[in-house]
Amino acid sequence: MTEHRSPDTRFRTSLLEESDGPATNLTDNRTMGEIIATRFSRRGFLQGSLAVTAIAATVSPLALITADNARAAEGSAFTFDELEAGIDDKHHVAPGYDADVLLRWGDPLFADSPDFDPTKQSAEAQARQFGYNNDYVGYIPIDGSAEHGLLVVNHEYTNSHLMFPGIVKIVEKDGKKELEVAPLGKEQVDVEMAAHGGTVVEIRKEAGKWQVVRDGKLNRRITSNTEMQLSGPVAGNDRVKTSADPTGTKVIGTVNNCAGGVTPWGTYVMAEENIHGYFSGELPEGHKEVANYKRLAIPEGAYEWAAHYDRFDLGKEPNEPNRFGWIVEVDVNDPTSTPKKRTAMGRFKHEGAESIVAKDGRVVFYLGDDERFDYVYKFVTTGTFNPNDRAANMDLLDDGTLHVAKFAEDGSVEWLPVVFGQGPLTAENGFASQADVLIETRRAADLLGATKMDRPEDIQPNAVNGKVYVMLTNNSKRKADQVDAANPRAENAFGHIIEISEDGGDFTATKGKWEVLLKCGDPSVAEVGATFSTATTANGWFGMPDNCAVDSAGRLWVATDGQGPKATGRTDGLWAVDTEGAARATSKLFFRVPIGAEMCGPLFTPDDQTAFVAVQHPADGGEDWEPFGRPSYYEDLSTRWPDFKPDMPVRPSVVAITRQGGGKIAV
Repeated sequence: MTEHRSPDTRFRTSLLEESDGPATNLTDNRTMGEIIATRFSRRGFLQGSLAVTAIAATVSPLALITADNARAAEGSAFTFDELEAGIDDKHHVAPGYDADVLLRWGDPLFADSPDFDPTKQSAEAQARQFGYNNDYVGYIPIDGSAEHGLLVVNHEYTNSHLMFPGIVKIVEKDGKKELEVAPLGKEQVDVEMAAHGGTVVEIRKEAGKWQVVRDGKLNRRITSNTEMQLSGPVAGNDRVKTSADPTGTKVIGTVNNCAGGVTPWGTYVMAEENIHGYFSGELPEGHKEVANYKRLAIPEGAYEWAAHYDRFDLGKEPNEPNRFGWIVEVDVNDPTSTPKKRTAMGRFKHEGAESIVAKDGRVVFYLGDDERFDYVYKFVTTGTFNPNDRAANMDLLDDGTLHVAKFAEDGSVEWLPVVFGQGPLTAENGFASQADVLIETRRAADLLGATKMDRPEDIQPNAVNGKVYVMLTNNSKRKADQVDAANPRAENAFGHIIEISEDGGDFTATKGKWEVLLKCGDPSVAEVGATFSTATTANGWFGMPDNCAVDSAGRLWVATDGQGPKATGRTDGLWAVDTEGAARATSKLFFRVPIGAEMCGPLFTPDDQTAFVAVQHPADGGEDWEPFGRPSYYEDLSTRWPDFKPDMPVRPSVVAITRQGGGKIAV
């Protein structure tokens, strides 16, 4: 079927990535907004740095913050000259820095890889080239080097309207202009499937510039057709068995890998997020997975894969979705190894899996479920990390305890174990085993009374100050009677950042304290209720925090997703955010992306001399961007970044940022 849309309507894959579907969490669990609102109404004006977060939305926060501008500026951990915010078709970095494109969609990764030809794409070529829509970026040193290592990159999803020529046209229909989008053929779907997954590629810094090592022996592409193993409590369960895999242990492929992580033992983890868009069809009448899939909005059908592959058709393979939505671990030291889906870490719309070694040697992973009104999790391994024996760590992720966060009005947080047999997670509520609990992690968290959050995305533990930073992107669907202590704003268009302090500085603790580090948005607009410090300039504020990173000095960097002329009047970018002392809640713009793009990554090398960032889906959504004001698709793009050649489409890319003349970033 040909699909008709008005020219100001976003494409389905764009909407899928924004998680803008109907609400799937219909529980009456308290929302974070309710908790924050109650907490602050009871405590009144808070003292010290917490006062920044307690300011009422009806009063300009800039008028109430007591820190002097000069004192805050002097106390900042960041000394770079700030970049000017804005909107255009190029990327920009702060003065004194270079931002070089390192890897573009379609770039060859192996000595025998074909060059990229956008008019002659094939699955075979794409499987040997850099994939599409780079999101998470990680760096694994080779021989401990900060200038020679493996770059690991997730390829979250594909935008067919930006990738393929000839599938989008504007036509006259009943006197109106509409987009006509042709269905994809099997060859194009095969290219999409090969463009998903991840990349492992050797890189080396030479004469101050990073280069791809195309004959690197560890280079690898992982795709939607890569064979994987289900491991942990769910492996072999009847609910993950299919006609192609009666054992319930062998899965083909991974999809929608958003953020991720690198483990302390040097493996690469990929987080499967918006899996619902890949499935179509209807479950057989009365099938037992109906409620389970509804909680994850399956099927959504943004992709046309089910038209060519039965495993994505619920009517033909009703258990297949249970094999997705996991954390995937890849042994980068062996390019022939089988990636493992680590089911002990839960099944939901994973955004990231950043980890830290706790005091007792156990490893803690922080996990966000990127949906409006869903939850924050952490996973604590049962075993301990052995820094002297990599092999001893390789199955740590198959045994541990998953927890979900419950935030209280008094500023405390409790981590509730998501464990079969504990509390309501029993046979009486439909769980027969831990496998059932993990397959239906969201329902288990619902029953435990976890706090409903405003799109939990990246969560980063900070080894320097012992804190944990939670990015909450936005939630415009939160109503006034749904605000709570940790989600303080109704119609939260700009998001906020929560800082957690685990009890005793122990990341394995089941209790801790929390406060709001930042409520985002334009602080000059009183009703927005943003809480940046008064030292933050007109360029320094941001909205929609998404990915984040902590450099080796313990400084926080925040990347955004969703800014634009209608929301903020600026593109997405990377901001440096002070978290300590008089400068706390001061933010400075360091890098910004071209029109239509999202800022992903970021990642710092161990010596802090390079920041890798991922520019995702540039040129998407051009109808929202003045002066462009039109739908953006292959033949009529709002930017042709990064090549700016008439015969080249826009290409998502990884950018390497270095200081001119060398040295650490932003000091």
